Amino acid sequence: MATTSTTPKLKVIKAKLGFGHQTAQNVLTAALAVLNNLFSSAFFSAAAGLPAPPVDQATMKAATDALQAAITAAQGGGKQAVTAMHHAKDAVVTILEQLATFVSVNSKGDMNTFMSSGFTPRSTAKSKTPPVSESIKKIVPGPLTGQMLVYLMKFPGAKTYQLQWGVPGPGGALPTAWTNLPVTSIQSPVTVTGLTPGATYVFQARAVIANGYSNWGDPIARIAV
Repeated sequence: MATTSTTPKLKVIKAKLGFGHQTAQNVLTAALAVLNNLFSSAFFSAAAGLPAPPVDQATMKAATDALQAAITAAQGGGKQAVTAMHHAKDAVVTILEQLATFVSVNSKGDMNTFMSSGFTPRSTAKSKTPPVSESIKKIVPGPLTGQMLVYLMKFPGAKTYQLQWGVPGPGGALPTAWTNLPVTSIQSPVTVTGLTPGATYVFQARAVIANGYSNWGDPIARIAV
């Protein structure tokens, strides 16, 4: 009786991404690691019989140089400089995402090959990130300057929720003036707009329940970008 053999499927090693939610400096650090490793790696060279990367070394270096200059310019403040920094960051993020796909496909499941690229492999372990407070799951920068995305925690029996934020007082004291926003659904994050880049804000949330309100959650401070 004839037997059939099957070739085991190669496990694809994926790169850790999420650069869009990281600071410009963290994106620059990650990009420099790839720039300094991928293009000098023998595993990804033309001699290895692989196609050329989707972005060449000169293009990536120009983008990282532009981001470095934009970060320096933004340190002096000014909305225009911060906006320019975000545009430069977005350009580098796009390059990283393209190269990450190239590395994942062409490393062919070999970790040594993958690591020579400068990318960090995505963890395969499933772990839950603890919420930042009892009422807020997480707070991350939004897609536009001056935005923050606030993910609220589900509260048993809640009809709606309230979110408030404000600028802390001297010495980190709680804000004396709050902006309040009713939240009817927590299926998607709450987009807070109109924040000043570089300023610190404190966020709190509570649930609206049948007999009143839950307690306000712990205040969580974040810097707007």
